[in-house]
Amino acid sequence: MPSVKEQGAVYGNLLAYKQYTRPSAQRVFGQYSFRNKKGPKHHENVQRLLEILAINGKLTTWGMAKTHLSDTSNIRSQEKDYRRLLIGRMARGKHTMGLLDIGLVVKDGKNIQKAPADLYRLSLHGILYCLDVINLSEKDLEKMAEKYADVLPQIFGRWKYLKSMIGSDTDRLKTLASGMFMDNIQISNITALPIYELMTYLNVKYQNNFEQINEEDLADQISYWFYTNLLIPSKRSNTNESKQWKKLLDNDLALKKWYYKFVDEAISFYTNRFKQIKNLKS
Repeated sequence: MPSVKEQGAVYGNLLAYKQYTRPSAQRVFGQYSFRNKKGPKHHENVQRLLEILAINGKLTTWGMAKTHLSDTSNIRSQEKDYRRLLIGRMARGKHTMGLLDIGLVVKDGKNIQKAPADLYRLSLHGILYCLDVINLSEKDLEKMAEKYADVLPQIFGRWKYLKSMIGSDTDRLKTLASGMFMDNIQISNITALPIYELMTYLNVKYQNNFEQINEEDLADQISYWFYTNLLIPSKRSNTNESKQWKKLLDNDLALKKWYYKFVDEAISFYTNRFKQIKNLKS
């Protein structure tokens, strides 16, 4: 993974996504898909660019334009437009924020076939925004999972396996994208499983990364949230959620080892906190 400096964008943890990135992106780039609700042309242009990156992965601005244009002069003109959308622009002395400014897109290497050119792709915040706002088809979602398998390995890297095991419950990732953390104490009334405790620890684990987080850690935070959320009973399912969840992990030992490391951390955290509570009486 490229470093934060190499990516040319800064983003924070999931709380930062909920409190800053998502509302900022919705304000500047739209809170509804341009296909569902007509809005400013700028919103449509940005969302089309994000859609191109979602289903194609890393591209130069020239490569983005070539996905739907063939005439060289048109490609060159579109490339300039895409560059402005990415880095923003000055208009009447005011800077218009670009996708890099808000952290929805990052740089990821260079294409050196001709003149060196930056390659761009969605950030993890950008992936969440696409899931939240852009009306991606199931086919496009599969393409995004394939292209970003190395960015979100515990989920997109196992997408076909997850679809075969839990079907449409993969849509729970869209719940996170919509800003619902499921860390409200009311969850403890839904199930006896320690979902609230795990979600609370998840916030504690990454609490110092509001302003900045590296991509691997954010991918882990998203993935821990996703697999913990799968323990919440689904209205669509009559099966035992815990039993199905354990089967999901038991059939993938690497996934099981990775997730239970997080569980062990949570156990250690709460064990220490309980000791501190007991010390109040001593």
